Amino acid sequence: MLKAILVTLLVLTSTTATAEISPERQTELMYLLKHDCGSCHGMSLQGGLGPALKPEPLQRWTAEQLAMTILSGRPGTPMPPWKPFITPQEAMWLAQHLKRGITP
Repeated sequence: MLKAILVTLLVLTSTTATAEISPERQTELMYLLKHDCGSCHGMSLQGGLGPALKPEPLQRWTAEQLAMTILSGRPGTPMPPWKPFITPQEAMWLAQHLKRGITP
Protein backbone atom coordinates (compact mmCIF):
# COMPACT_ATOMS: atom_id res chain seq x y z
CA MET A 1 0.00 0.00 0.00
CA LEU A 2 2.77 2.43 0.93
CA LYS A 3 4.62 1.63 -2.31
CA ALA A 4 1.46 2.27 -4.33
CA ILE A 5 1.11 5.67 -2.68
CA LEU A 6 4.75 6.51 -3.36
CA VAL A 7 4.45 5.45 -7.01
CA THR A 8 1.37 7.65 -7.39
CA LEU A 9 3.25 10.54 -5.80
CA LEU A 10 6.18 10.01 -8.14
CA VAL A 11 3.95 9.94 -11.22
CA LEU A 12 2.20 13.14 -10.16
CA THR A 13 5.46 14.94 -9.46
CA SER A 14 7.53 13.60 -12.36
CA THR A 15 6.66 16.46 -14.71
CA THR A 16 7.68 19.09 -12.18
CA ALA A 17 10.65 17.26 -10.71
CA THR A 18 13.31 19.41 -12.37
CA ALA A 19 11.43 22.67 -11.90
CA GLU A 20 11.39 22.23 -8.14
CA ILE A 21 15.01 21.17 -7.71
CA SER A 22 17.42 24.08 -7.49
CA PRO A 23 20.59 24.05 -9.57
CA GLU A 24 22.60 23.81 -6.34
CA ARG A 25 20.67 20.73 -5.24
CA GLN A 26 21.05 19.20 -8.70
CA THR A 27 24.81 19.59 -8.30
CA GLU A 28 24.60 17.90 -4.88
CA LEU A 29 22.57 15.03 -6.35
CA MET A 30 25.12 14.51 -9.11
CA TYR A 31 27.86 14.45 -6.46
CA LEU A 32 25.87 11.86 -4.49
CA LEU A 33 25.41 9.80 -7.65
CA LYS A 34 29.10 9.84 -8.48
CA HIS A 35 30.48 9.25 -5.00
CA ASP A 36 27.85 7.35 -3.05
CA CYS A 37 26.14 5.38 -5.82
CA GLY A 38 29.41 5.06 -7.70
CA SER A 39 31.04 3.32 -4.74
CA CYS A 40 28.89 0.24 -5.51
CA HIS A 41 27.77 0.77 -9.11
CA GLY A 42 31.21 1.81 -10.33
CA MET A 43 32.59 5.32 -10.60
CA SER A 44 31.53 5.42 -14.26
CA LEU A 45 28.26 3.58 -13.41
CA GLN A 46 29.38 0.60 -15.52
CA GLY A 47 28.71 -1.78 -12.63
CA GLY A 48 30.60 -3.18 -9.70
CA LEU A 49 29.07 -4.60 -6.53
CA GLY A 50 25.78 -3.23 -7.91
CA PRO A 51 24.58 -3.44 -11.52
CA ALA A 52 25.41 -0.92 -14.22
CA LEU A 53 23.32 2.26 -14.17
CA LYS A 54 23.41 2.96 -17.88
CA PRO A 55 20.35 3.41 -20.16
CA GLU A 56 20.52 0.01 -21.86
CA PRO A 57 20.42 -2.16 -18.70
CA LEU A 58 17.80 0.18 -17.18
CA GLN A 59 15.40 -0.09 -20.17
CA ARG A 60 13.24 -2.74 -18.52
CA TRP A 61 12.27 -0.40 -15.66
CA THR A 62 10.31 2.83 -15.74
CA ALA A 63 11.68 5.97 -14.14
CA GLU A 64 9.03 5.55 -11.44
CA GLN A 65 10.27 2.04 -10.64
CA LEU A 66 13.87 3.22 -10.49
CA ALA A 67 12.88 6.11 -8.22
CA MET A 68 11.14 3.64 -5.90
CA THR A 69 14.29 1.54 -5.76
CA ILE A 70 16.35 4.63 -4.98
CA LEU A 71 13.97 5.60 -2.19
CA SER A 72 13.24 2.16 -0.72
CA GLY A 73 16.40 0.22 -1.53
CA ARG A 74 16.32 -3.49 -2.28
CA PRO A 75 15.81 -5.68 0.79
CA GLY A 76 18.24 -8.56 0.95
CA THR A 77 20.84 -6.73 -1.12
CA PRO A 78 23.44 -4.05 -0.33
CA MET A 79 21.17 -1.41 -1.96
CA PRO A 80 20.15 0.92 0.90
CA PRO A 81 17.06 3.12 1.04
CA TRP A 82 17.91 6.73 0.28
CA LYS A 83 14.58 8.23 1.42
CA PRO A 84 16.18 9.64 4.59
CA PHE A 85 18.41 11.77 2.37
CA ILE A 86 16.45 12.62 -0.78
CA THR A 87 12.87 13.46 -1.64
CA PRO A 88 10.63 11.53 -4.05
CA GLN A 89 11.07 14.37 -6.58
CA GLU A 90 14.84 14.14 -6.29
CA ALA A 91 14.72 10.36 -6.72
CA MET A 92 12.61 10.85 -9.86
CA TRP A 93 15.05 13.45 -11.15
CA LEU A 94 17.94 11.00 -10.67
CA ALA A 95 15.97 8.14 -12.27
CA GLN A 96 15.11 10.25 -15.31
CA HIS A 97 18.74 11.26 -15.74
CA LEU A 98 19.91 7.66 -15.41
CA LYS A 99 17.38 6.54 -18.03
CA ARG A 100 18.67 9.21 -20.45
CA GLY A 101 22.28 8.44 -19.70
CA ILE A 102 24.62 10.68 -17.80
CA THR A 103 28.29 10.87 -17.02
CA PRO A 104 28.60 11.67 -13.33
